[in-house]
Amino acid sequence: MFDSQLYRKLSLTAAVLGFLTVAACSNQPGMVASRQSVHAAGGAASGAATDNPAGDFADATQPLHLVTLPKGTEITATVGQTLASDKNHWGDSFAASIARPVKVDGKTVLPRGAEVTGRITEAKNHELKVVLSSVVVHGIYCDLATNTRRPSDKVQPKHKSERSNARKHKKDNSTLSARTRLTFKLAKPATIPAKA
Repeated sequence: MFDSQLYRKLSLTAAVLGFLTVAACSNQPGMVASRQSVHAAGGAASGAATDNPAGDFADATQPLHLVTLPKGTEITATVGQTLASDKNHWGDSFAASIARPVKVDGKTVLPRGAEVTGRITEAKNHELKVVLSSVVVHGIYCDLATNTRRPSDKVQPKHKSERSNARKHKKDNSTLSARTRLTFKLAKPATIPAKA
């Protein structure tokens, strides 16, 4: 009898995980799970987690809820490759990663290292401008709309000597080096799935 109950619970857990994969996750850039599918999947997952006597799937089935990052939220990202106005074009995408965690009410919503996709909005006449267009959180692609940044908009050095040295050099807006950190601000609110 115990084996059949355990089998039923494991089957239910597997079914819920399959439902989560189909209903709440998106493998296509620019697609975000709907509010209902995340809540439904989260509710079903939390029930399965409490029914699982072994607790083996507790972390995998932790429910997700949606958090809205307000307009103006700062997102600092590290660029993954070198971009240049004489080699890249308008619309080209690039990889980046979150450099500083973004928190809401003390909880991390965008963890450090989360994958970010950026897009070039201008690449001409020695001028390069970029934006962030999406972030992957818990396997879900979430759209972002940020202000544009130029290579000279790098995070300011913390030490006084580095700041004065940076001012002496002419600002170069034609190349954005790999591992450069840029801070963007959301141009409109962004909805991000977060663990409860």
